[in-house]
Amino acid sequence: MKNNKKCILIADDENEIRSILKMLLTGDGYHVIEATNGREALELSDEDVDLFILDVNMPEMTGFEAACELRKTTQTPIIFLTAYSRESDKIMGFSTGGDDYIIKPFSNGELLMRIKAILRRSSGSLSQAPESRSSDFLLPFQDLMLDLNSKSIMKNEEMIPLTYTEYKIIELLVTHKKKIYSLDNIYESIWAEEAVGDSAIMVHIKNIRKKLGDDSRNPKYIKTAWGRGYYVD
Repeated sequence: MKNNKKCILIADDENEIRSILKMLLTGDGYHVIEATNGREALELSDEDVDLFILDVNMPEMTGFEAACELRKTTQTPIIFLTAYSRESDKIMGFSTGGDDYIIKPFSNGELLMRIKAILRRSSGSLSQAPESRSSDFLLPFQDLMLDLNSKSIMKNEEMIPLTYTEYKIIELLVTHKKKIYSLDNIYESIWAEEAVGDSAIMVHIKNIRKKLGDDSRNPKYIKTAWGRGYYVD
């Protein structure tokens, strides 16, 4: 946070788009850092950045490639901006650690709304160090330990590097054991808006299982109720 303002890093190789986004975001009270490609975004990233907005098609390093590198060191939310609207492109975006995927052209109001929603959901998610955890906020589930305060998960004393959205999905299921959530139910619970498709949730579930070392054919944690949704027991 810069000067008590949320910090957003924009990476786009088009000067006009960066200028428009900077004017829009600074006008809404954000501090903005600009990068012209994915590699520069990595160089400029630090702990002060609260949100990354990455164009997908950039020279030197694409937004997807930059996101993969960022996810090795940070769980800071990522929004992809792109002209690509194919389902496969959206799946790729979520698979590389994206929290949202916005297709160009987009309305200024929609972008600001999505930014505020992500920042609101992720506020304080990584702010609490492990040693400062209080047992009041710890929720055991099998061999996992969810920290409801810092929004993190431990497995065998090891931190599992989930994105904030991935964490919220498993928290939702664990705090409502045996309740079956459809794809739309999960989307609406996490995004707090009407579902726009199920691909995002399916990719997030796949990513969670992979990070937890789960077998999708015989899952230990998140179970599949075929034709109905997901649940834990």
